Amino acid sequence: MFAKVETLQSPSGATLAWRRQPASAPEKGVLIVSHGLAEHSGRYARFAEVMAASGFHVYAHDHRGHGATKAADAPLGRYAQSQGVDKVLGDVRAIRDMAAGNHPDLPIILFGHSMGGLIALNAAENDPGLYDGLAVWNSNFNPGPAGRAAQTILAIEKMLKGSDVPSGILPKLTFATWGKSIPGHRTPFDWLSHDPVEVAKYIDDPLCGFDASVSLWIDLFKLTFAGARPDRLRRLPETLPIHLVGGGQDPATNGGREIRWLAQRMEKVGLTRVTTVVYPTMRHETLNETERDGAMRDFANWCLAVSERRNQA
Repeated sequence: MFAKVETLQSPSGATLAWRRQPASAPEKGVLIVSHGLAEHSGRYARFAEVMAASGFHVYAHDHRGHGATKAADAPLGRYAQSQGVDKVLGDVRAIRDMAAGNHPDLPIILFGHSMGGLIALNAAENDPGLYDGLAVWNSNFNPGPAGRAAQTILAIEKMLKGSDVPSGILPKLTFATWGKSIPGHRTPFDWLSHDPVEVAKYIDDPLCGFDASVSLWIDLFKLTFAGARPDRLRRLPETLPIHLVGGGQDPATNGGREIRWLAQRMEKVGLTRVTTVVYPTMRHETLNETERDGAMRDFANWCLAVSERRNQA
C-alpha cells in the first residue's frame, strides 16, 4: 500500500497530490503512473506493490481535476479554465523531474491507463529523450468520425452553457453506451472489469465516476487527436521501448482493435520497439481484471528488460 499522500507544487500552479511505493527488491528503475478519467492514483496501490517487488520505485499523482490535487482553476472534473492540456502535461513533467532527482542513475518508464495513456504519449512526445520506456494501456487514439462529431457537440455545449459545467451528452455517448454493451450487466460500470469486487470498489469510491466538465472533454479530444499524429509520433526516439495493452472485451477501445491501430501507426513512422498485447478476455481496466496477475507479471518482465537494456547501453 502507498504509505501516504504527499504534495508537490507544480509550475502549472497546481498542488499535486502524489504517492510513492519504494522498490522492495534491488532497484531497477522508476515507474511513473498516469491514471485514467474519473479516478485517482490511490487505485494503483496493488500495481505499485507488484512493481516495487520487481525493483521499481513507483510514483503516481492525481491529475488536475482529480483526487486530492488542488488548483484554483481545477475543481473536480476540470483540468483548468484555460490551457488545460499544457498544464496537465506540465504536471507530469514536474513529477518526472522530481523522481529523476531522487533516483538520478535509474531508467524512467512512463505508464498511462486510458486517459492517462493519452496524457503519457503526449508527455513523451513533448519531452523526447526523458523517458527510457513508455507504456500506453487501454487508450483509444482512433475515435474516428464519432470523435470529430463529439468535438462538434462539445463546441455547441460550450456555446450554450459554458465549459465549466458537466457535459450532458458525452457521458451518454461513452460510459453509458459502454456499460450497456456488456451482456447481462449488473451495474453501469461492468464494462470496467469482470471482477464484481473491483467494480463495486469503483462505484463506492466518492472520487470515482464523477461527470467531467465540457472543458475536460474538449481537452481529452485534443490529447487524443494530437497524440497519434505522425509528426508527433516521429518526435519519439526510434528505439524507444513502447508497451501497448488492450482488452479484447473492452468497448472503450473497440475490443482492443484501436490498440492494434496505434501499434501499426507507430511502426509506420519508424518506431522499432513496439510491444502490443491484447488480452482476449479482458475489459477496460486490465489492472483490476480477474486475470490481472498475469498481465502485471508480463509488464514487470518487460520493464526489467527495458532496465537491463538501458544499463547495457
